[in-house]
Amino acid sequence: MIHHQLDAQALALDATHASTDLRDRFLLPDGVVYLDGNSLGALPVGVLEAVERVVREQWGGDLIASWNTHGWWDAPTRVGDAIGRLVGAAPGQIAVGDSTSVRLHQSLHAAAALRPGRTVVLTEPGSFPTDQYVIAGVAAQVGWRVEHATPAEIPSRLGSEVAVVVLSHVDYRTGELLDLPGITTAAHDAGAIVVWDLCHSAGALPVGLDEHDVDLAVGCGYKYLNGGPGAPAFGYVAARHHEAFVNVLPGWNGHADPFAMADRYLGAPGIARARIGTPPMLSLLALEAALRAFDGLTIDDVRTRSLSLTRFLRDAVTAVVPEAEVVSPEVDRLRGSQVAFRHPDAYGIVQALAARGVVGDFRTPDIVRLGVAAPYLTHADLITAVRTLRDVLDRGEHLDPAWSTRNVVT
Repeated sequence: MIHHQLDAQALALDATHASTDLRDRFLLPDGVVYLDGNSLGALPVGVLEAVERVVREQWGGDLIASWNTHGWWDAPTRVGDAIGRLVGAAPGQIAVGDSTSVRLHQSLHAAAALRPGRTVVLTEPGSFPTDQYVIAGVAAQVGWRVEHATPAEIPSRLGSEVAVVVLSHVDYRTGELLDLPGITTAAHDAGAIVVWDLCHSAGALPVGLDEHDVDLAVGCGYKYLNGGPGAPAFGYVAARHHEAFVNVLPGWNGHADPFAMADRYLGAPGIARARIGTPPMLSLLALEAALRAFDGLTIDDVRTRSLSLTRFLRDAVTAVVPEAEVVSPEVDRLRGSQVAFRHPDAYGIVQALAARGVVGDFRTPDIVRLGVAAPYLTHADLITAVRTLRDVLDRGEHLDPAWSTRNVVT
């Protein structure tokens, strides 16, 4: 009875949200329900052709002239503006290139320069490991003390010694969406800078960087932005901070006159100052092509579809697999674009599901993550996933000895 009710509900919801079903803009294998777009987005239509054109015609034919004739030099800020449309940033505030780790390192040093004399960096204890490593590394370099607090505790922990608050907009494990406007306002009231990690929100939900007066933000290009494995990251610097922005990695691409080959570094005006070295052009232009999958769609459209999908998936898992401990928030406004649950055999579950064509991922020690990239998933896909999960557990496929040895990438 539950399955029939869910089938009918999925059919009705897919009809309601038909206008935002963009699956035909992506190249996905037949028979696969892909619930790992929060780790690696699916391949958008047109990227293959775009990369081949860049390689064959631009690099292969026009060679070095492509920096001018095909706009390679301007790509980091041009692609930045395209991302800006999805995260609520007006043009001229995002530069693309390098990795999230590099961008975070750069942003934290910039925050230190913006708040000299302050000695504390405040962050969440369970943030993504890279963030923790980079925060600790920069703290050692600039003389900060790292303090930890839950997001709910942060407003009460803010004081005159806090230089910067660093948080992930969405918890990578549970999918909890943090109160970006409220935390940003509280930090500013205490005189602190805020750096937001948008890796699990950019391209999935509204961020409103300008609207909420965010100072600095970073994010990767290969999750919900679908830029491909290793796609370059982006860094946001609010326009009001451009003149005072100090680039701790002053590469020649960020110079005011890079081809003057000057002995002394002079930062470029505007967001170009955040550029570092020569960008990885093939992956950068692949990301640019991938972002066209969002053409004609607003990020609010994506969020509306995402909330319907994640609400349906959460309810379906709870109903069909009651033994699963769902950890993603029930309240829509508190949930990102994924549904996660705990299970002692989480790794085996993820592997058994993948063997059946339902691809999610595992996060230690016991979390199954089901990422919902709204543009290419339907409610019917989610019914397939939940049915498969129930069948895997009933048949004990998650206990297969083959899953006792974990892959390097989980």
